[in-house]
Amino acid sequence: MPLNARSRAARILAQVINDGRSLSDVLPAALKTVADPRERALVQELVYGTLRWYYRLRVVLDCLLKRPLRQRDSDLYCLLLSGLYQLSRMGVPSHVAVNETVRATRDLKKEWASGLVNAVLRGYQRETAHLDAVAEQSREAHYAHPKWLIDVLQADWPADWENILDAGNQRPPLSLRVNQQQVGRDDYLVLLLQAGIKAHAMRHAAHGIIVESPVPVEALPGFAEGRVSVQDGAAQQATGLLDLAAGQRVLDACAAPGGKTAHILESEAGLESLTAVEINPGRVRRIEENLSRLGLAARVIQGDAASPQAWWDGLCFDRILLDVPCTATGVIRRHPDIKLLRRPQDISALVSRQAQLLQAMWPLLSDGGMLLYTTCSVLVEENDSQIGRFLSAHPNAEATPVEVVWGRSCVHGRQILPGEEELDGFYFACMRKAK
Repeated sequence: MPLNARSRAARILAQVINDGRSLSDVLPAALKTVADPRERALVQELVYGTLRWYYRLRVVLDCLLKRPLRQRDSDLYCLLLSGLYQLSRMGVPSHVAVNETVRATRDLKKEWASGLVNAVLRGYQRETAHLDAVAEQSREAHYAHPKWLIDVLQADWPADWENILDAGNQRPPLSLRVNQQQVGRDDYLVLLLQAGIKAHAMRHAAHGIIVESPVPVEALPGFAEGRVSVQDGAAQQATGLLDLAAGQRVLDACAAPGGKTAHILESEAGLESLTAVEINPGRVRRIEENLSRLGLAARVIQGDAASPQAWWDGLCFDRILLDVPCTATGVIRRHPDIKLLRRPQDISALVSRQAQLLQAMWPLLSDGGMLLYTTCSVLVEENDSQIGRFLSAHPNAEATPVEVVWGRSCVHGRQILPGEEELDGFYFACMRKAK
């Protein structure tokens, strides 16, 4: 008998919430065994929605439980969270949400809990107004984010922090990048229209498109042939800032999953070379698969960008794209598990790693060359403060103004806040090496 979608979602949620695993690691493997597209869509909705509203749902659930569940019943706790999400946010008919969530206890081999699940969900239906009022008294529940992150955002962005938190709770758009070597954006919009897919051009990304109602990538015209890729418009800005030209040697450090690597190749076919470096073997394969689908080629290396002596041939690069590991606080709407997995102590470790990467990459840049530093973070410590420290320690580094109409001007770079102009949260800083 096929598993109930609610029980599948509960098991996935338990791996994230209790085991600390990344959703991008556990969800694809779990969905491989689900043949029905509607079932897959339901599992994804339950998982993403429950994680998105976890900090609110948790407060409500703890009010409804007479005593805490045992650690070994973490999957049951996650099932209850998803049941509350169905009733409070998803719009599922209440009888369906309750009955199907109760039925899922059999798949979890916890039929003894069917009465408990029924009582909790019926209790929420009876006491919705009171329980929602209780949740509003909690800062974490009100904003559906962890307190430490709320505090950091309020300090970094005193005029915008509530908008940033609200954006983190929204559903992200399906953002595409047209492969300009195969098709023009206007022509691809026509193909989408002919396929019955409503979409519009991005305002600030020359090859970007927003699909108005998300569809599986397999439904996108020419996806398998490399006509289009999934990439947010903020990430697409990097290629334009690199000021590419024929004959250049370009390095894409920390390159996985390869979206920016591919966009560079699509934008400038006359490069002398493009080298993509990635430390994770599995993510190296992702780069190679993406390039193969798009009909593109680059020198892809498994290696640590912080230790270039192990893979660098000694020839300097005219352009270096350094998209560093970060807290990813600008893309929470796409990865709601960040709210649970990221910890305040992670910031200092990531800032140290970023500084290490900058220090390692700078000698690889030719005189007069440009290094573009990017993050998908909105935290000042990872962004403007990081670049400020680097510039102070390197007299031969000069910040180049990012003169564009999108985002917000910072001391050293440019920041896009999540949700602005349909974009994710990204930071960019350009630095040239003195001749």
